[in-house]
Amino acid sequence: MKHPYPFSAIVGQDEMRLAMVLTAIDPGIGGVLVFGDRGTGKSTAVRGLAGLLPKIRQVESCPVNSELPEDCPDWAEVRSTKIVTRPTPVVDLPLGATEDRVVGALDIERALTRGEKAFEAGLLARANRGYLYIDEVNLLEDHIVDLLLDVAQSGENLIEREGLSIRHPARFVLIGSGNPEEGELRPQLLDRFGLSVDVSSPETIDDRVEVIKRRSAYEADPEAFAKRWRAADGKLRRRILAARETLAEVEVTDDGLRDCAELCVALGSDGLRGELTLLRAAKALAAFEGDTSITRAHLRRVARPALRHRLRRDPLDEAGSGARVDRTVGELFGAFQTAAE
Repeated sequence: MKHPYPFSAIVGQDEMRLAMVLTAIDPGIGGVLVFGDRGTGKSTAVRGLAGLLPKIRQVESCPVNSELPEDCPDWAEVRSTKIVTRPTPVVDLPLGATEDRVVGALDIERALTRGEKAFEAGLLARANRGYLYIDEVNLLEDHIVDLLLDVAQSGENLIEREGLSIRHPARFVLIGSGNPEEGELRPQLLDRFGLSVDVSSPETIDDRVEVIKRRSAYEADPEAFAKRWRAADGKLRRRILAARETLAEVEVTDDGLRDCAELCVALGSDGLRGELTLLRAAKALAAFEGDTSITRAHLRRVARPALRHRLRRDPLDEAGSGARVDRTVGELFGAFQTAAE
C-alpha cells in the first residue's frame, strides 16, 4: 500500500495545518472546512493526517472502535476481549455514497444464507473516534447532509429499518473540502464545522518550486520520502499528545471570556457557538504551544478560522469574511504584539 504523503512535508498552508492539529488536540472543537481551488493540497493534508495522528486503543474486531469490551454493541457479536492499537481512523465518505453505506444496513448475505437479521456497519461506525472526510462536501446530497447533521448533534447513529433497531456511537471529527466555485454549503451544515479555512496556490516562486521538488521525490519513492519526514511527523505527534495531557489545565480568565464575547458581538455572529469554538480553539493552541493560559495572541491566531464562516453577509462591505474578522480583531485588540498580550 502506498504510503500517504507526510503531513509535515506540506509546503505552506499554515492555517489549514494548524486547524487540523487543533482538532487532533481537542476533537470537541468540531470539524474543519477547507475551501480552495483544485490542486492546493486539501486532500493531501487529510491523507497525511492519518499517518500523523496518535494511535488509538480498541477492542479487536469491534466495528465501532470501542476502547473497552463492555462498550462493544451487542449486535456486533464481538467475542474477543483483546485490546489492540491501530491508527486513528480517517474514513472517506464518497460523494455518491448511498444512505445504507453511510449509516449501515441489513447484512444481505447473512439474511439469504442463514436466514438471520444482522446489521452490517456503515461508514459512520468505522469513523467513530476518528475522522470522517468528505471531498466536495458542497455537492453532497441533501438527505445525506440531514443525516450527518442529526448524527453530529447526537454523537449517535440510530437505524430503524427492515425490522432492525440499531444504535451505536458515532463521534468523529468532520473534515470537508471543496471548491467554492462549484456551489455553496448549506448553512445548517456550515455551522457544524468548528473551523473554516481558505487555501490557495503558493504565491512565491520558491514555494512553488519546493512543492514540485517534494512531490516529485514522493512520486519517485514514497517509502524513502516518508522515511525522510518520519522524524518531523513524530515530533509533531508528540506535541499533540503533550497538548492533550495539559489541555484541561490551561487557564481561562474572565478577561479572556470577555474578549471572546466582545469579538463575536462586534462581528455580529449568530448564537453562542462562535464564542465556544473560539475559546476551545484558543485553549488547544495554548496547550500546543506549552502555555498555561490563553492570551489575546492565541485568540488572534484562531479568530479567523473559528469565526469567518459564522458572519452574516454584508452587501455594503466588499471585504471577505476573513478580512472582516482581522479588521475587527485589530480594532478591539489593537496592533499585533509578538509577546504575550
